[in-house]
Amino acid sequence: MTAPTTRADCVRLDEADPLAALRDEFAVPDGLVYLDGNSLGVRPRAAAARAAQVVEQEWGHDLIGSWNSAGWWELPGRLGDRLAPLIGGGPGTTLVTDTTTSNLFKALAAAMTLQSSAAPGRRLVVSERDNFPTDLYVAAGLAELLGQGHELRLIESPADLDAALADGPAVVTLSHVNYRTGALWDLADVTARVHAAGALVVWDLAHSVGALPIDLSGADADFAVGCTYKYLNGGPGSPAFLWVHPRHAGAGTSALPGWWGHARPFAMESAFEPAEGVGRFLSGTQPVVSLALVECGLDIASCADLAAVRAKSLALGDLFLDLVEQRCGDHPLTLVTPREHERRGSHLTLAHPDAFAVVQALIARGVVGDYREPDCMRFGLTPLYLRFVDVWDAVDALADVLDTRAYEDPAHRTRSTVT
Repeated sequence: MTAPTTRADCVRLDEADPLAALRDEFAVPDGLVYLDGNSLGVRPRAAAARAAQVVEQEWGHDLIGSWNSAGWWELPGRLGDRLAPLIGGGPGTTLVTDTTTSNLFKALAAAMTLQSSAAPGRRLVVSERDNFPTDLYVAAGLAELLGQGHELRLIESPADLDAALADGPAVVTLSHVNYRTGALWDLADVTARVHAAGALVVWDLAHSVGALPIDLSGADADFAVGCTYKYLNGGPGSPAFLWVHPRHAGAGTSALPGWWGHARPFAMESAFEPAEGVGRFLSGTQPVVSLALVECGLDIASCADLAAVRAKSLALGDLFLDLVEQRCGDHPLTLVTPREHERRGSHLTLAHPDAFAVVQALIARGVVGDYREPDCMRFGLTPLYLRFVDVWDAVDALADVLDTRAYEDPAHRTRSTVT
């Protein structure tokens, strides 16, 4: 692809984009350049009608009968099977259920339980210090709960992983794409190294699912979790997913057993008997309205060739970085995300001493990114609805904010609860 040098070049790239038609499936607000789909994806147009159908007809008219007539009961597994091809999972391996946090707890606990039998002397959980905080909280809390010498050890960088593996951990848990930096782990390579060290691996795919090809089965991973409200556009707080390799689905135990995961839920037996396969990892009654909306995002994601999605993501990122270097090179900006294609996900992070205020000034100009401590500006590249011309306009706005020092306006320095 010839590098665009004018806004008109970007318009021509958008006209030739094989994914361009998918933008019409989303309710993208007019006049907004939305670069925060790595945090909350844009609403699919179909979501409003689907929500109305669930609330007015299925709940409002059919009431409790909808557990059967509308297929509410089967939603976690059915949606899991819809999502599974996006992560390289087969039928019956994936559930859409609960939150990423609770699913991570279930996956880590199952992995630790499996290891307590296979390798009883192993009590170490390894993760990355810059992993998403909830992942670290869950791992630390689980180690404390288990006691008996279980501990969480944090590596400072990818280069430290092999040294940690040499100490014989039970489980390694990592985010495929780092939430702050956008750095990408080689999932297949890391999984192989973890297994060679006798450990199991739990992947957090929250910042990669729907943005790049993932092959959990091909990599022979053990467990994976992730959310559906970023690149899958399931809506704010939409249910997360849990993937379990078939070899563990029948042997693993859930640390949060509930009646939905029972072999015979409506037998109402006092003793828990786990369901066959991944279904045993279900816990309590599911949030039906939220689950129903997840399918609207999956309908769109399933239409897209993930290789084309990845190619466009990288092209958008290259354009963004080239324009920043050309237009903003005199300002104290530092690229935090690895530039190499094979080492980055689908969001880019720039550091700036006044990062929070710069982001607020951009939002005031209709360019929405977000801020992460201590000095990081994140810009999400969501190929299903983001255009090349949007990237051009976003960097135009960034250059103006930096050149005019608009970020020094006190109005851009007031922090709300969510940054």
